[in-house]
Amino acid sequence: MTDHLVFSYGTLQLPAVQVARFGRELAGTPDALPGYRLDTVEITDPAVIADSGATHHPIAVRTGDPADRIDGTALALTDTDLTAADDYEVDDYTRVQTTLVSGRTAWIYVEA
Repeated sequence: MTDHLVFSYGTLQLPAVQVARFGRELAGTPDALPGYRLDTVEITDPAVIADSGATHHPIAVRTGDPADRIDGTALALTDTDLTAADDYEVDDYTRVQTTLVSGRTAWIYVEA
């Protein structure tokens, strides 16, 4: 059962990360996040680096400008999956709810 929608613009879209963190690939649909731009954050957590294969990940930074937009994927997650996603995202990120371009409400991980 899907309880949550999480918008991913980065490594949570990768099948290898999904299998490592959730035990399977997740169902998702293309969507976009208005009012944000992408930046980069250095990752130092060895487990996150092992799963993603990268020491630098994208991070969403709020601009408030409706012309700014980040494309990505809205992923269907269970309660257990959401906890696993929270564990994956390092302290540079915080989880907030917002409205996507499609009009759907989703959790997103943005700059803390």
